[in-house]
This record gives sequence, C-alpha cells and structure tokens, in this order.
Amino acid sequence: MPALNLPTNNGELEAYTITNSPLPPLDFSAPPRFNRVAYSAAHVVANPLADDDPWLDQSIDWERTIAFRNYLWDMGLGVAEAMDTAQRGMGLNWSGAQELIRHSLEAARARPDALIACGVGTDHLPVCSSVTVDDVVRAYEEQVEVVEKLGGRIILMASRALVAAAQSPEDYQRVYDRILRQMKEPVILHWLGEMFDPALKGYWGADDHMAAMDVSVDIINSHADKIDGVKISLLSAEKEIIMRRRLAAGVRMYTGDDFNYAELIAGDEQGHSHALLGIFDAIAPAASAALAQLGVGNESGFHSILAPTVPLSRHIFKAPTRFYKTGVVFLAYLNGLQDHFMMLGGQQSARSLVHLAELFRLADNARVLRDPDLAAQRMRQVLAVGGIA
Repeated sequence: MPALNLPTNNGELEAYTITNSPLPPLDFSAPPRFNRVAYSAAHVVANPLADDDPWLDQSIDWERTIAFRNYLWDMGLGVAEAMDTAQRGMGLNWSGAQELIRHSLEAARARPDALIACGVGTDHLPVCSSVTVDDVVRAYEEQVEVVEKLGGRIILMASRALVAAAQSPEDYQRVYDRILRQMKEPVILHWLGEMFDPALKGYWGADDHMAAMDVSVDIINSHADKIDGVKISLLSAEKEIIMRRRLAAGVRMYTGDDFNYAELIAGDEQGHSHALLGIFDAIAPAASAALAQLGVGNESGFHSILAPTVPLSRHIFKAPTRFYKTGVVFLAYLNGLQDHFMMLGGQQSARSLVHLAELFRLADNARVLRDPDLAAQRMRQVLAVGGIA
C-alpha cells in the first residue's frame, strides 16, 4: 500500500501507510433496491482554466459537474440540486443556480431512473433592513416559477431574507402558507440550522430549536398534502426523532444530520428517516452499498458499511460546519472524480492542511479511497503546495 508523510496537529510530520483496501466495486447490472428515499446533495466542479476572479466569479465545468450527477444516479442515489453543498449562496448565486438546474434536469430526462429535486430559495433578494415579508414571498414565487417551468421538483430552502424580515412566528406561517398553497407538486421543506449557515439563526421565529419546531410542525401538518417531506439539519439525532414522530402521516423525515445519519436512517420501532445528505456526495459508493443491504433486511450489513464513514463525516462537518464543502470536494479530487482541487469562491482554502490530512486518514479507515495509489499521489500534490515533501 502507498505511504506518505502527513502533518499532525502538533506541527510535526508522521509517516502514514494506507492500510485498508477500498470497498468492493458495486454491481450495476441491476439497479440497487432501497427501502429508503436517498438524495445526495451534489457539489459543482469549478472550471480551473477560466480567466476570472475566483472570489467573485463563478465558472463551472459543466461536463464534469453533470458527469458527477450521473455517477450518483448510477449508485441509485437521487440528486438534491443547487443546495448548499453546491455552494448555493456561498459562491453560487441564483443566476448560476438556474443554469445548474437546467443542465441537471436535462441530464435527468435522459435517464428514466434519475431522481432529482431542486433547491428554491430567495438568495437573489438582498438581505437588508428594508426587506419585507412580501418581498420574501415574491422572491420565493419567482424561483418556484423557474423550476416548475423546467419541470423540476422543489426543495423549499430556508431564507436568509425571511430571518431579516420576520418579526414573529406568524410571519413564517404567512410566507409558507402563501407558497405551499401554490405548489403544483408536493415539496421537500429544508430547515438548515445556524451551524451550517449563521444567517439562519432564529429560523421559524425562535432561537430555541424546540420552540422553532412547534412552529414548523404546525405549518407542515397544516399543509401535509403539499409536502413530500422535511429535511432538518440541526446535527441532533434527538431533535430529529422528536420531530419525526410529530409529522403527519405520509410526510417523510429526510435526515440532514451528517453526524448521526446511520442510526437515523436505520430507525427504530416507531419509524425511520430517509436521507438528503451532503456526506452522500463524498461517500456515494458506501452509501449505496449500505442502503442496498438495508433494503434486503440486513441491518448489520448496513451498519458494518456505513458506521466507519461516520467519523469521516463528523470531521468533514466539524465547526465551522459551513466549510464542510471543502472536504467534500477534496474527497472527490482524491478519488479521481475531478482533476483539480479548486472551488468557487476559493473555498479550497477554507480548511487547513492538517484538517485535510486527517480527512485522508479517516477516508482510508472508511474504505472510501477507491484508488489508494491515485489518492496518495494527489494528497502529496496538495501537501507540496504547503511545502511538505
């Protein structure tokens, strides 16, 4: 197995040898059968050859970006498009998101097995003191119209502008009542916690998550016929389970908990969560293999594959959690799914070399380095930029 020198958190270098063989290749002669709905929130591949200002502009390699979505569909996973994993609102603006959604829906139409839903928000609306609740409603309606005209299903994302405009929980009820009544097909709601986006602190009109849950559950259950499910990303298994048990019949809980997803997807005697996860971008083969085991009733096989990925995910999503996208793209680079480690907004610099070195070790432990020699070679190239031989 290949060996290399990796930095440690005490400022030294240690010799490291990859010790685990990758997971066996998946057999795609027949589509995998899951008993959970599973979406991967997919990243975009930046174009490193664009002559632009990387902090300000957004240049996307469309060929590799769409190829990655086909890779996820090959694994039996759905694509949650234009979400925060794609740097939505953090490098990818609404104009770029529209183009991404168009490209992805066009690719999906060529595949009868493709599951895709697209993020709709208000990120084209400036977040300022003058923004009103009516402005938020109009902004949501504008983005909904774009996606519905393209034939896409909708994930209704949380709104930074609504946090700025709302004066009470009733303002949230007013906005969601107005938007949900207009939906042509059931949508997925997205409650993204402040650990992922600090601008969303106090969503649903309360800083306390349990008080906020009361508001969101009331809205969801009042519009159950318009809601496929709700994704919450609070990194708390306890809160997700409490909310899951309060949802109206037929409304799915989609876990967005990148710390506790294995236990939440497995579920308990009172129910289980489905998945809409950023980490499934990084560990797609393991996620697919594990879900296939769960689909045939082999829960121990499910955990044996997925449990080793949890420490990796917790590291990728460690605080500041909003920088998790760097780790997701870095693992795609290590695995040869793109030819460079560049990101929109220069976000490849958001994590340290020490962080990336630990990610490498944990990816080895999780058996998600699909070509150890290539992964080691690419790790060395990244380290060389930091002067590490």
